[in-house]
Amino acid sequence: MSDAKEFCGLFGIYGCEDAVERVYYGLYSLQHRGEESAGIASTDGKEITCYKGMGLVNDVIKPPMLKSLKSSIAIGHVRYSTIGSSNIGNAQPLVVDYYKGKVAVAHNGQLTNAKRLREEFEANGSIFHTTSDTEVIVHLMAKPLNMMQKSLSLVLQQLKGAFSLLFLTPDEIVGVRDPNGFRPLALGRLNNGYVITSETCAMDQVGAEYIRDINPGEAVYIGKDGIRSEYYCTQKQIKPAFCIFELVYFSRPDSKVYGESVHLFRKKLGAKLAKESPVDADVVISVPEGGNSAAIGYSHASGIPFDRGFIRNHYVGRTFILPEQDKRHRIVELKLNALKETVEGKRVIVVDDSIVRGTTSRSRFGLLRKAGAKEIHVRISCPPHRYPCYYGIDFQQKGELIAADHTLEEIRKFLNVDSLNYLSADGMMSCASQPREHFCNACFTKDYPTPIEEETKNLIERKIIREVEKVG
Repeated sequence: MSDAKEFCGLFGIYGCEDAVERVYYGLYSLQHRGEESAGIASTDGKEITCYKGMGLVNDVIKPPMLKSLKSSIAIGHVRYSTIGSSNIGNAQPLVVDYYKGKVAVAHNGQLTNAKRLREEFEANGSIFHTTSDTEVIVHLMAKPLNMMQKSLSLVLQQLKGAFSLLFLTPDEIVGVRDPNGFRPLALGRLNNGYVITSETCAMDQVGAEYIRDINPGEAVYIGKDGIRSEYYCTQKQIKPAFCIFELVYFSRPDSKVYGESVHLFRKKLGAKLAKESPVDADVVISVPEGGNSAAIGYSHASGIPFDRGFIRNHYVGRTFILPEQDKRHRIVELKLNALKETVEGKRVIVVDDSIVRGTTSRSRFGLLRKAGAKEIHVRISCPPHRYPCYYGIDFQQKGELIAADHTLEEIRKFLNVDSLNYLSADGMMSCASQPREHFCNACFTKDYPTPIEEETKNLIERKIIREVEKVG
């Protein structure tokens, strides 16, 4: 994976004596979804207490904090920023005290109408304390008519874009998924309690049993009376548009997302890639960790042996999550080293999940040249990224995407490799078990499943968000 940031990760537990500790371990399993900040909020039935900070889960949450947060109800969050800067003010869960009491909110996604809603609130005298689009949600909740217990649906109906949400009140947690289901959100059972999380791998970590996905347009309330489900929008408004990039890269291979085994899906991508883009070579290698499953699939389908070509330093942060591009460059050669014994004098097929900006990929393939690879043939298990994502992935400006205005041959020359091919859009979509119309692949096709407000497009294209954040 080259130079793209991940989504955020959500994990919540209701009805387990050691809920806070289990949320802590659940967030560990979701650390791949964001390394900028982490936080846990819990309740004793009256008050909500929250610890959060910048950095990894184990840097932010210490053992004394876990003891002080001891509770049977808790939610947690790991974050990276798309809208909203990388600072402690934007770390989540976001805890507010309004006329109905305290509530904590954790958000995965990106609201496409956040700018307009924020301007409307500010025009009426509201004061915002963060630059995160999540704060718009709590301002909507604070409206006198939008009472948490009775009319959360009134709030949710005003949100546009991608949002999987966890709410924590003194006596319940609520899991919400947008009408398109852009972001995954799953429900599980743990002893006599329940779990809501972004990925099923986190359930495995804490010993929970998967029940089902929370459906697009659904809000699931978990309290002392058990589980209550309601749809806050009409069936006509529910139009599945699951982010295909979750399956291509973002989710962990040991998760099930949208009903798919992520690992098996990626193996299918690799097998399809081998059929579409064969090449004579001696060995297939992957760019770890994202390309591993697809490389295995490519090897099986092609009959070319698979071997380890890169050794990863697990003590170095993930380069695509780092907020500044210059940090990504400096860390590439610390993160990976080419295995000379595998590639020297050989024709090497390198399978990776994607190329977004291309700069990190060029550095990685350069390591193979230094290690003596005779030929380097790059195969990418998804189509070229040519269009911005407005639903929560940090490639939001077309000018940042190398495939947006460069031909395949130009990209090959930039990467300094012998051949380059991407999987076709049809090939990618054929690997999913659900109908292709149930997925969002707008970053490849420009087929956005929801309208994108011009204000949002212009704001992102002018980089105003990032410039304001630097000042702040």
